[in-house]
Amino acid sequence: MAMLKDIMAHLDGSANDAVRLAHATKIASLHGARLIGLYTNPLPEYAYVLAVQSGLAPMEPVIEGEERMRKNGDRVVADIEQKLAKLPVPSAIRRLDVGASQIIAQCVAEAQWADLFVAVAPYRHEYALYWDDLVEAVMFESGHGIYLIPDTGHPAPDFENVLIAWQPTREAARAIHEALPFLKTSKTVRLAIANPDWTFQAPVIVDYFHRHGVSVEIAILESKEKSVPDILLDEAHGMKAGLIVLGAYGHSRFREWVLGGTTREMIERSDIPLLMAH
Repeated sequence: MAMLKDIMAHLDGSANDAVRLAHATKIASLHGARLIGLYTNPLPEYAYVLAVQSGLAPMEPVIEGEERMRKNGDRVVADIEQKLAKLPVPSAIRRLDVGASQIIAQCVAEAQWADLFVAVAPYRHEYALYWDDLVEAVMFESGHGIYLIPDTGHPAPDFENVLIAWQPTREAARAIHEALPFLKTSKTVRLAIANPDWTFQAPVIVDYFHRHGVSVEIAILESKEKSVPDILLDEAHGMKAGLIVLGAYGHSRFREWVLGGTTREMIERSDIPLLMAH
């Protein structure tokens, strides 16, 4: 049985931490889970500096810069600890002070030992490009679900109504499995199938959810001239969904991930939190 015991929220010391903590706290409260704040503090890359300067520049400024970053990290962590102490859920903080080239891989390694990773949706702000890579890596390499907040001003949600975007794929099946704890506590769960060009057995689908204690509605959506993201978002707004569940589609090319069109468009456009899995 899928259960949520540890909810991990990405924190970087910015004003965005407040919304990430609000969503993670709401989820942890609903499921009796612990909230883990993962603070990422990228440090200078000595090898890069040496290569650029060909060993001619003194290292003292770089060392001093790292010391400043570590001290700033101390201040940020102290502030985060104060915020976590006031939350109504058990909490912990983990800290990554490593070179920028290592921080994404280490963040993925941390996320592999949490049940859900909470982050702000990527691809929306130029200043967030570095964190976009981190979120993308967790999405595809953690092996768990990722919860994406649509924007930094989005209030903590309710999950009474949930929309599932279904296709007969491994990614969509994984997303449903990761979402089961949310579905069990929701009042309305609607499985949306957009422009189906395959045969499906509705009784089998209904039975699966019933066996997991979930009552599900099935909606067949015809796009006509609309895109799949358009019809999914229209359906979600129509049912006042507080969460959309869908598979994260993409493939690796030269160690970078190339997202499927619908996946990228939903992440960029959705004004409703997304729960995704690969």
